[in-house]
This record gives sequence, C-alpha cells and structure tokens, in this order.
Amino acid sequence: MAGNENINVVNNTGKLRFEVYLNGEYAFIEYRYYKKDIAFMHTTVPEAFRGRGVASAMAVAALNFARDQHRKIMLYCPFVSGYVREHQEYHDLVDTNYHPSFGNAGKG
Repeated sequence: MAGNENINVVNNTGKLRFEVYLNGEYAFIEYRYYKKDIAFMHTTVPEAFRGRGVASAMAVAALNFARDQHRKIMLYCPFVSGYVREHQEYHDLVDTNYHPSFGNAGKG
C-alpha cells in the first residue's frame, strides 16, 4: 500500500462518506450511523484508480475516525470487512453483537 500518505481522504459529513477526488471522479466509502455504531456500507473506486491503494487509504481514514469517535463498527462493505480481518489493530472496533466471528479474533 505504498503511496497512501499522498492520498487525500476527506470525510464528507454531508454525504456520509469518506472520499478521494481523482481527476474529476470520486472514490468513496459510504457510512451510516446506527445506534452507537458506524456502519460501513459500500466502497466505490473508479476503474482507472484501482490497485493504487485508494480504497485502503479510505479504509484507514474511516476506521481511525471510528476509533477517534469512540464508536464500534458494523461491516456491510466487503472491502472494509476484508481490510479489518487482515489488520488486527482494528479488530477491537468491531461490534461483536453484529459480527460475532470477530469475538475471539486476535485473542489468545
């Protein structure tokens, strides 16, 4: 994921999405608030920008936002779910009431 530090991710609170503006197009991760959680709904990256770490950079920004807001996360987006599974440092954010498979992840 080299190069993520050069990707400018913005939390567009009006549209409830983390986004990156790329040559006239947007990549984004949509989110919603549910009870005390943040639910990550969907990730979109324009074809021309795939494979450059854009989605990963947005996931990091979104997950760090959840941590800073002291909110648990709900994973509906396959990309964000996979990212969290591969990065143990975010397992503690997962609301295990909705995602019990994370309940024992990283423990032991």
